[in-house]
Amino acid sequence: MKVKGINASSRKTKELIKKAFAEEIEEKSELKRVTITTLVQKAGITRGAFYSHYDNIYDVAKDIQNETIDVLFSNMKNLTSINDVNEYFDNVMNYFKNNREIYFMLLKSDDVLMFTERITRLMQKNIYDYLDNEHIENLALNITFFIDGCINLVIRYFRKQIDVSLDDICEYMKKTFIKVFS
Repeated sequence: MKVKGINASSRKTKELIKKAFAEEIEEKSELKRVTITTLVQKAGITRGAFYSHYDNIYDVAKDIQNETIDVLFSNMKNLTSINDVNEYFDNVMNYFKNNREIYFMLLKSDDVLMFTERITRLMQKNIYDYLDNEHIENLALNITFFIDGCINLVIRYFRKQIDVSLDDICEYMKKTFIKVFS
């Protein structure tokens, strides 16, 4: 990213860009069909404002990915026991609730696999590190099943393919994590 010192104005501009980006992804279904011209028009900013924050469309996608990954993993360091699982999932789901509008649009895209593959790999590594025991090879299938299931539930929620709330999903993830890994 280009802007180093993020002030309120820069933060607002980036949020406008991300929202317009999500709208374009929803509308066009593919990242490669999104143009900077339509993005800046939709965001109501100048090309210069866009370029002061990003080099291209792919940088916007990466920024949103990185923000999501930061939320998923910044709280993971607080997982020191199975008792910390509830707070972790609550924090992650609160982030999704606060950014619901963007994720409703983004996760309708056909490019969603690009987004989820990176998160899946990082989640697997972090759960392996978290569990860190001699029987980890016996849990490999459980870890993969759990992560894929969680990601799929969230995607299906934002695509409006299931009739549950993020709170329902969060509670289910917490219970399942404890059952599978304790």
